[in-house]
Formats: sequence, structure tokens, C-alpha cells
Amino acid sequence: MPKPPRTLAAISLVLGLVLTLPALAETGAVAPGAAAAATPTSAATGKAGADDGIDTHTEVVDLRALGDLPGLIDKLADLRLIFVGESHDRYEDHLNQRAIVQGLSAKGKDLAIGMEAFQQPYQHVLDDYVAGRIGEGELLRRTDYFERWRFDYRLYRPILRLARDQGIPVIALNIEKEITEAVGDGGLAALSEAQKERIPADLDQGDAAYRARIKAAFDAHPPVAHGAKDGEAKEDAQAAAARFERFLAVQVLWDEGMAERAAAYLRDNPDKTLVVMAGTGHLEYGQGIPKRVARRIQAPSAIVLNGTQRDLDPDLADYLLYPRRVALPPAGLLGVLLDTETKGEGVAVKGFSEGSGAKTAGMEEGDRIVRVGEVPIGGYTDLRIALMDSHPGQKMPVEVLREPLLGDPDRLNMEVELH
Repeated sequence: MPKPPRTLAAISLVLGLVLTLPALAETGAVAPGAAAAATPTSAATGKAGADDGIDTHTEVVDLRALGDLPGLIDKLADLRLIFVGESHDRYEDHLNQRAIVQGLSAKGKDLAIGMEAFQQPYQHVLDDYVAGRIGEGELLRRTDYFERWRFDYRLYRPILRLARDQGIPVIALNIEKEITEAVGDGGLAALSEAQKERIPADLDQGDAAYRARIKAAFDAHPPVAHGAKDGEAKEDAQAAAARFERFLAVQVLWDEGMAERAAAYLRDNPDKTLVVMAGTGHLEYGQGIPKRVARRIQAPSAIVLNGTQRDLDPDLADYLLYPRRVALPPAGLLGVLLDTETKGEGVAVKGFSEGSGAKTAGMEEGDRIVRVGEVPIGGYTDLRIALMDSHPGQKMPVEVLREPLLGDPDRLNMEVELH
């Protein structure tokens, strides 16, 4: 995969929405005129000249050379494959993803968007949405979005709406969770023959740097065994090693699966430019998806990541963005705990959170919510859709079914103040 040289001078620090000196300080860069605190690599001897050979490994950022998003888009316009990272719950990351797509489209690029957030078996649903055959509600229901991805759909909505408005294909990159969950529980050997046919034949686990990075993430979240005290994990070395191998296999499967899907799309659509939107961990240092795409197809590419609170490492990415934090407004909540396993009309209530507006309005455990506002409730996804654009303090009409001691269920209507 041809790439620009990754020297410090070649990395561009791109001004997203705002860049402040504290943001640079968080990356380890030193602003002009600021004093850098030296960290000696050997004890001071007190002898004259003893500290002359200490290398502080200081990196310098020229603030006069900072760019902006339009300038970045100019540089990306000549590429065929652009990886734009995200922290899944950071709205500013998704706004910048959208801005890059919009800017490239305005330059006449023939684009497609590859998204980690959607799983491959649901490609036909994304096609129907982009073509205007279904709306957002059906997109969310038919992709099982809130069960398979769960992050607030409003984070991704600007991207999906832009794709629909401009007819930009959206490609489902991710392996379905049934496969990754099976591998996480029992390794690749746990897959059925049908599942094995759905995964890439070539799974490269030989990258030592990739393995070390995944191992560091694994070790940062040790399991707490039953009976452990004070957060101490009780797991023998053999069990921990086996669990890590399964964990690693899942990460490799995610990255290889998304890379194979991206490469296949580029091969089948030689005139398209693909913008891949995936979590930062799948893109940083090129170790996850990018190198695995390059193993399958050669395409000029670049990696764009949010640099906030990251080390200023020339190998991390080609471009770093420093946006200001942008938060979604909170959506309103009914304050109910749901029983999604019990079958029946609507969705059952099994409890209430503290200060629940639903409980205050007269809802009881065992009630089945069948309508919220104008949205009929057939399950958890419908409830999320009904409340998506609500806000705390809003009063929402809710209809429930309540089983009496005898006879048919009663239909009750109440007004719930969301919190």
C-alpha cells in the first residue's frame, strides 16, 4: 500500500474545530517558548558536562504549519482508500468523518463509505436505505442495530443521511456477532462449518507488534473471578493464556473480516474511493485493517485519527485531528427496566430506576409498554426509536397493557415525564 513517508515532518496536525495549546501539551508536544521538563535517563553525577549526552527525544510542532479540514481534504482527494478513525461515542469524531466525506464528494470524488457499525449480513438493508426504499426506523429494525452495535444512533445519523441524500453506497464491514462471540467463547474451532465459510481463509496472527498491542489491552482488563476480593483476579496462567489467544483471535477476525470486505469492494468497483470508518484501535499504526487490506489489494491510502490525548508518534497515523469536544444532547428516559425475554405484545417492565417518571405516572412491574408517543412498541428497538429525539423533562404519552386477575388485559394511557 503506497504511503507517504512517516517522518515527523511529514505528519500534518490538522485543525478540526479548534486546537488549543493544552491539547498539544496532552500529546507530549512542546509549544514554542514553553519550558520542557527533562527526564534524565541516568543519575546526575554533579560532574561538569555529565548531562551533555542525555537525549530528551524532544519533538517540535511548528504552529505556523497547522492545517485545517479543507486543506486535509485537498490532500486526501488523490487517494483511493481513506481510513478515518473514531471513538464510537465521540460525536466530534463522527462529525469530522461526515465533513471529510462531504468535502471529497464536493470535489467530485465517486465515493463509498465502509462502516464498522454495520454487520455484513445486513448489506441489503443498507442498500435499501440509501436507495430510499426504507426509512431510518426500518434501517434500525432490520439491521438489529441496537442489539448488535448499541451506540446512540444519533452519533452516526449525519453520516447515514448524507449518504442517502447523495446516493453514496454504505458498505457493512463488520463480521456478524454470532461468529465473533463463538470465537471468543471457544476459539476458531468452535465455529460451525457454515460459519467457517463466512470468515476469511487467510487470518494473519504473525504481527508481533499487533500482538503486543492487543496483549497490553487484554492485560489492562483482567477478569475478576468468583470470590475474588478487592478487585483481585484469580485465574491461573494457563487459563489466562488460553483466554488471551481467544481474545486475539477475535481481534484478528474483526480486522481481517473488515479488511477483506473493503478490499473486495475496491476490486469490484475500480472507479470508487472508499472511506473506511472504524474504531481507532482497528487503524492505529496501520496494524489492524490497513495492513490487511494492503495484503489483498494495492491502493494509495492514508489514516486519519483524532490525536487528542495521544502521544505525538509519527507512526500512529498520517494525519491527526484536534477537534473540540462536542456532546449530543441527552435523550429522555422512561426510567424502566425491561424484560425482553418474555414473549407477548409490546415489551414488559420488570422494574424501575431511581426517580422513574414512569413509576410516578402509575406504571407497574409486569405492565407491557405497547406505544410511546406515536410509535407502536414491538420490542426494545422500537422503544429506542420512540425516545431517540426526546429530552429530559418532556412529557410523553405512553400506552401499556396490564393483566387483571381475571379477564382480558386492560389498556391504560398515562403521561410520563422523561428524565
